[in-house]
Amino acid sequence: MEIDKELVRKVKEKFGLNIYETKVWLALVSKGVASSSEISTISGVPRSRTYDVLSSLEKKGFAIAKVGKPTKYIAVEPTTVLDKLKNNVLRDADEKILVLENLKDSKEYGELKSLHNSAFEMVKKEDLSSILNGRTNIYVHFKNALDKAKKNVIIYLPVSEISEKSRIFKEIFSKLKSRKINAKILLQGDEKEIKQVAKKFEINAEQAKIPASFLMADDKVMFLLSEKIDEESKGLWVSSEFFTTSLAKLVQKSMN
Repeated sequence: MEIDKELVRKVKEKFGLNIYETKVWLALVSKGVASSSEISTISGVPRSRTYDVLSSLEKKGFAIAKVGKPTKYIAVEPTTVLDKLKNNVLRDADEKILVLENLKDSKEYGELKSLHNSAFEMVKKEDLSSILNGRTNIYVHFKNALDKAKKNVIIYLPVSEISEKSRIFKEIFSKLKSRKINAKILLQGDEKEIKQVAKKFEINAEQAKIPASFLMADDKVMFLLSEKIDEESKGLWVSSEFFTTSLAKLVQKSMN
């Protein structure tokens, strides 16, 4: 049986295997149970390499060695493989997050903060305005600004955005509550959906009267330059106390 080349390419890419591992695993899946010599014949992988590749797949959770001689291997069900891969990703992510969190206590991080603060003492506020690309960058910068906010926070977005990014906004709303910051939350969209979101996150949210999308924290405001917010979106980041104070007054007027 010849293994489809396009399938080999896609499985290799999606499952993070090398070319030999991919061919051997696909051959094993097609047989269910097979010896290394049988797999070599089906996959086209040299027999001298097949045993090592099967051992590698066994360690990664793609195959199981069957007791007996000659040694045969059983293909692990793809669903089980996916579950294992997801668990591996989550474990690796947790480890990396821990490493990054621990960086805050390092000497190097302290030196970086000191250098950054010294440099920005000489930077004019108006020079801090910039364009940010992508939803992820937009929310990372807003969350950082939110951590430093002491007075005014305004979230003015489509209600669908809050629903789609519920994990991010759960964290944002939780921070606002814990720091007792009185935020104005205005959402565009269906009034019923706005009430559902308000109940879900235990927030006070009003229906926005003007079509716009922006996020404000004290003297910083992020305007979204398109209606749809995704990884292609752009955000205009402005740092100006005069501008944000004026904007807050305009929002207050629109609510009356």
